[in-house]
Amino acid sequence: MPPATTTASTGPPIRALIIDNDAAHAETMADSLSRVGYHCTVATTGGEGSELLEKDAYEIVITDLKMPDVGGLEILAKCNEVLPDAEVILVTGHGTIQSAVEAMQQGAFNYLLKPLDLKQLRAVVDTASRNQHLRRANAELSRRLDEKFGFEGVIGNSPQMHEVLDRLRRIAPTDATVLIQGDTGTGKELIAQAIHQNSPRKKRPFVGLNCAALSENILESELFGHIRGAFTDASVDRIGKFEYAHGGTLFLDEVGDMPLPTQIKLLRVLESGEITRVGSNELIKVNVRILSATNRELEEAIRAGVFREDLYHRLKVVTITLPRLSERSQDIPLLIDHFIKQHSQRHHKEIRSMTTAARRRLMSFDWPGNVRQIKNTIESMVVVDYDGVLDLDDLPTDLSPGDPTISDSQDKGLAGLVGKPLSELEGLFIGVTLQFTAGNREEAAKLLGIGERTLYRKIKEYNL
Repeated sequence: MPPATTTASTGPPIRALIIDNDAAHAETMADSLSRVGYHCTVATTGGEGSELLEKDAYEIVITDLKMPDVGGLEILAKCNEVLPDAEVILVTGHGTIQSAVEAMQQGAFNYLLKPLDLKQLRAVVDTASRNQHLRRANAELSRRLDEKFGFEGVIGNSPQMHEVLDRLRRIAPTDATVLIQGDTGTGKELIAQAIHQNSPRKKRPFVGLNCAALSENILESELFGHIRGAFTDASVDRIGKFEYAHGGTLFLDEVGDMPLPTQIKLLRVLESGEITRVGSNELIKVNVRILSATNRELEEAIRAGVFREDLYHRLKVVTITLPRLSERSQDIPLLIDHFIKQHSQRHHKEIRSMTTAARRRLMSFDWPGNVRQIKNTIESMVVVDYDGVLDLDDLPTDLSPGDPTISDSQDKGLAGLVGKPLSELEGLFIGVTLQFTAGNREEAAKLLGIGERTLYRKIKEYNL
């Protein structure tokens, strides 16, 4: 039975890289740590260990100090560069006070002498592991707070989304009315929630109401409330969204579909800060910030006589226009990873990865339904998956390729590469992959199967 200090108490197992040119000694350490739940990888040269640091992520690195090719202090420096959060433990049979002090000054977590006491090794690694679990917990808490309350819940690294986020940061602390424009599925309500959660009103209610497909009477009752007997079935007094959102934010979705008589009453509320419940003459003061959204061109609706120009100008003190997903395709990899994580947690599925073929298919799709459509697509893939790897067979039928094999034109293109130097092909392939990911280096590194640091070096080497 493992001891009480189980290393994988929260989240996935802690990953440890053990580097020692004494293979038997390395395997002994790995076996001892694996028995209590660590996921161990062994390298028997410093050079091999250095390469592994670039290719994968480790939370704990245990390295011999003296090795023929790359020494422990060089491994420590490499970790500080590529894995700054990893805890590094140095092991040596030639310990001196000077080398121990030097190692600790350079950021080593601890320093152990050979011959190793395996109980002492486990104790030191367990302490390092607790640091890593605490770091994970803090990072997860920060991520959840950001997703729930911060602009980080608005996913995107494209220039268009940077512009949107910059605008949000400027307007959120104010009390201005905001009109959010964009096609269906672009995330208008998410933007409204982000504005509210970053405003002085964030501790007060955020209340949403979709104005589409509601009759005039029902919509007015929803907005302003009603008194008993105001109309058939009005058996009790009822407060509306304005009163419920008092002190907070009212989000009016699809405001362009609001009936004209209701538009007049909404304009009066915006000008006076007072509402009247349906069937009553009593004025009720309300303090509400109005955010509204529409996928319609309101200026065309004004020309058609179905939307009031004075209300339009009151609602659009500030305007935010959200781009279609096809206009910011470089954000698709970020959205894919975000929704895989979100839906795998929601449906209690362990999704380890998505194949390159499936990612390529998702990247090539037009996404007329925008972010909502890709969110639903990823959820469908997560739900139907059975092996933990999302692939072409998990795609919904409207996205499944008819023939995933290489076409004739592609085959001829590959034949044209025969005879070219390998270095030229590598540079060409990395360049094409960067274009495919719209310059997203993290995603390109994943597709290429190399570490980000290696990719950066290759970019410089080939002047990409």
